[in-house]
Amino acid sequence: MGSGKVTEGQGPSFEGKHVTVAGLGVSGIPAAKVLHGLGALVTVVNDGADERSRAQAADLEALGVTVRLGDGATLPDGTELIVTTPGWQPDKPLFAAARQAGVPVWGDVELAWRLRGRDGTEPAPWLAVTGTNGKTTTVQMLASILKAGGLRTAAVGNIGVSVLDAVLGDEEYDVLAVELSSYQLHWAPSVRAHSAAVLNLAPDHLDWHGSMEAYAADKGRIYEGNRVACVYNVADKATEDLVREADVEEGCRAIGFTLGSPGPSQLGVVDGILVDRAFVEDRQRNAQELAEISDVEPPAPHNIANALAAAALARAYGVPAKAVRDGLRAFTPDAHRIAHVADVDGVAYIDDSKATNTHAAEASLAAYASIVWIAGGLAKGATFDELVAKSARRLRGVVLIGADRALIREALARHAPEVPVVDLDRTDTGAMLAAVQEAQRLAAAGDTVLLAPACASMDMFANYNKRGDAFAQAVRELGA
Repeated sequence: MGSGKVTEGQGPSFEGKHVTVAGLGVSGIPAAKVLHGLGALVTVVNDGADERSRAQAADLEALGVTVRLGDGATLPDGTELIVTTPGWQPDKPLFAAARQAGVPVWGDVELAWRLRGRDGTEPAPWLAVTGTNGKTTTVQMLASILKAGGLRTAAVGNIGVSVLDAVLGDEEYDVLAVELSSYQLHWAPSVRAHSAAVLNLAPDHLDWHGSMEAYAADKGRIYEGNRVACVYNVADKATEDLVREADVEEGCRAIGFTLGSPGPSQLGVVDGILVDRAFVEDRQRNAQELAEISDVEPPAPHNIANALAAAALARAYGVPAKAVRDGLRAFTPDAHRIAHVADVDGVAYIDDSKATNTHAAEASLAAYASIVWIAGGLAKGATFDELVAKSARRLRGVVLIGADRALIREALARHAPEVPVVDLDRTDTGAMLAAVQEAQRLAAAGDTVLLAPACASMDMFANYNKRGDAFAQAVRELGA
């Protein structure tokens, strides 16, 4: 099977084709089921062979899908296409064998894109979002705005809702709000969005991509073939550079968003008002009011930026200004994203467990003036000097937990030696209660105790949600 373009509304034929799906899980299982339903001869390969994998394999085998557990390196004989789950790194031996054999590799997002409009109907265009941080919030804001504009839509993709399900399901959509990770974009060469945004770029997942340049290049794929707008962050030149490098359709515009006063072809903030100088007549002189900062929850600076990016994509699709305001007012952020847990003795306790890298933690720390910071976990190859140097003046104290806490402690010693640090030599889940108790001891009325770990959670917790839940429970015990 070749990897050439597929005529929209027709889609590729999979009848009798030998397709290998790399990996089980959230995207691998739906891909295997879809391909099997389309008549493909499907083999799933998976590195792991734990109890959960065996149960998933049994379900697929009952449908007639072949599953090979514990062997994700060998290319099955006769394979004509590989469909991979996002987490599989490009340097896997399976992909090297595929390259040598001339076998194309698609991700589940690429598969979904190729299957659009199979029933002959006009497929819903995609408004796509990527970036190191803020993707999920921005996509959810975008979906809320689109719904407020009377459009049938859904937030799908890396947000945890399969794009395949949206494309092949019974629900009809006018437009889709699609969150795309760098992993997904790497394996999605044909995706062409109506409009797309890169929110920001900072080092992340470099162990997967191999370098910052490769990571940025994969993020930049989201702009390829855009029809109406490439939305970039004025404060992050790297995102604008990606727009300049993109091959877009004739007439596609570069649209910036900024927390300052916007220039022509930008959205920004003037006197507490979110304004549009991009999708208005005579943008040299005119601006359209969209919403107030108070309409955005929470109104932290990086979340205002998310709202502006969502508004830009919605406006690119033709949504009226009133829908932006109504959609932002209707939006409720997910848990563990700068969530106010409680006030105890005049101290605010904020759960931003979703801040799993330094860029996200920096944005979170910038939202508060006097902070006792709870940080640490799995660093994923990150360094912390820049984060600590930028945030030092806001820190009243720091409590460190997790496997790689020494890296943060050393950065604090270099750039904030006067800040008191409590180093909890624990990686058990009960350490969170001790961390919150130590933070309470360091904090004074008017301070914020902020869980913004700047690290992944898996050394101590199943995921960042469990980590945030543990923090919230510990805070409730303080106030009991």
